[in-house]
Amino acid sequence: MTRWLFKSEVSTWSWDQQVAKGDAGEEWDGVRNYQARNHMRTMKVGDLGFFYHSQKEKEIVGIIEVCAEAHPDSTTDDERWECVDIKAVRPLPRPVKLQMCKDDPRLADMVLVNNTRLSVQPVTDEEWRVVLELAGDQG
Repeated sequence: MTRWLFKSEVSTWSWDQQVAKGDAGEEWDGVRNYQARNHMRTMKVGDLGFFYHSQKEKEIVGIIEVCAEAHPDSTTDDERWECVDIKAVRPLPRPVKLQMCKDDPRLADMVLVNNTRLSVQPVTDEEWRVVLELAGDQG
């Protein structure tokens, strides 16, 4: 299973809105970056990801699951853009701030630490484990 991180501005799409969608989930639409789109094209149903609030909050707040593989993005007629659907799995016991990630040497190579602008990014198994540890998540 591959792990991911999905970034969203709270004012655009928040963790609470994601949770409210329940098991049906929601399209991760509106992505207009080729690298992020290409990451979504490789995702499989069941892949897990972190949900990250960007802008002011700059924190990982929950875990999501891919519930539909890449398909045309319904927010555009441009066939170049695809997206996946995701659903909330659970909130983290405590948010993991971007600064916590930057301060932890085990996360020095994490994409989030080195490319804070990429909206959909891979997370290694080790990074996943460290972030869960920082969040106090035993699961």
